[in-house]
Amino acid sequence: MIRFLDEYRNPELARQLVERIRDRPIEGLRFMEFCGGHTAAIMKHGLRQLLYPKVELLSGPGCPVCVTAISDLDKAIALAREPEIIVATFGDMLKVPGSYSSLQKTRAEGGDVRVVYSPLDALEIAQRNPEKSVVFIGIGFETTAPAIAASLLDAKNQGVTNFFLLSLHKLCPPVIKVLLDSGEIKIDGIICPGHVSVIIGSHPYEFIPRDYGIACVIAGFEPLDILLAIDMLVGQNERAQPEVEIAYRRGVTSDGNTQAKRIMEQVFKVDEADWRGIGIVAESGLRLREEYQAFNAESTFPVELPPALEPKGCLCGEILRGVMTPLDCKLFGKSCTPEYPVGPCMVSSEGTCAAYFLYGDNHGR
Repeated sequence: MIRFLDEYRNPELARQLVERIRDRPIEGLRFMEFCGGHTAAIMKHGLRQLLYPKVELLSGPGCPVCVTAISDLDKAIALAREPEIIVATFGDMLKVPGSYSSLQKTRAEGGDVRVVYSPLDALEIAQRNPEKSVVFIGIGFETTAPAIAASLLDAKNQGVTNFFLLSLHKLCPPVIKVLLDSGEIKIDGIICPGHVSVIIGSHPYEFIPRDYGIACVIAGFEPLDILLAIDMLVGQNERAQPEVEIAYRRGVTSDGNTQAKRIMEQVFKVDEADWRGIGIVAESGLRLREEYQAFNAESTFPVELPPALEPKGCLCGEILRGVMTPLDCKLFGKSCTPEYPVGPCMVSSEGTCAAYFLYGDNHGR
């Protein structure tokens, strides 16, 4: 039984797994890692280069900051300009360019924008500042939604009336279906997101092998986790028996975290959501239920916005869909860098462009 982090990074075990994958008779497989955490780990440890061309790894829309629609970001920026509002956000959102500004620039201009590490931090800010309205920017996939739901339950139970949520949450399985239906990419397997699957389990992915004949493995985030998942995906393709397997047993069960799902479903209802580079996806977002509408920032503080503008020349949308890589973008590493990002994929620690820039990639496409 593996108990310590170093064991998940054992070079000898990694070498054995890489050789096992390379020695398999099947060639030219294309797998998409959906999670931005996987993208960063794959790039950091050089797994693309180690496995290419035996296996080609594509990055999908697994970065919640990156897939936030620019019009939704514009809403957050507009709220931050209101003098009676404190905007609380995760740090990755600060530098993401909106149509005309960013939360970081708005803060420099006098807007009260505060970085928090959890929604409970934002709730505490609201309790300490009863004369202000505190709006928490709720981004993330199924991973963060239960904690945000729990903060709203706490606010309701404690009678906090100046705490609000701008819900920009996204749900993963529906957008995977949209990507597969689009026909833009041909893949033989999906490395399913680990943290998301801790919450939702493995059952929501069963439509992928059933309806599309594509292999699925849920992976952890260490090198051996990812190599094991890739080996399992190769095995499914060799057997021509696609299914959903779990390579992250220490964190994921078939049913997921039932208590977290219950809390999430108590506060939120499923609705459509706008994904950058993809558009409106049915049943892929979360909205507050009627009994929690008092916490709804969007209805409480309506803002009028000019039309959203995508940054000229930015390929974040295509990169998020897996049809291009950062190496295809003329801005990458030139006018678009982590210090001066043009698009969100260069901002977030889970962004594909940021991972390519930080760790480098010479082929692996």
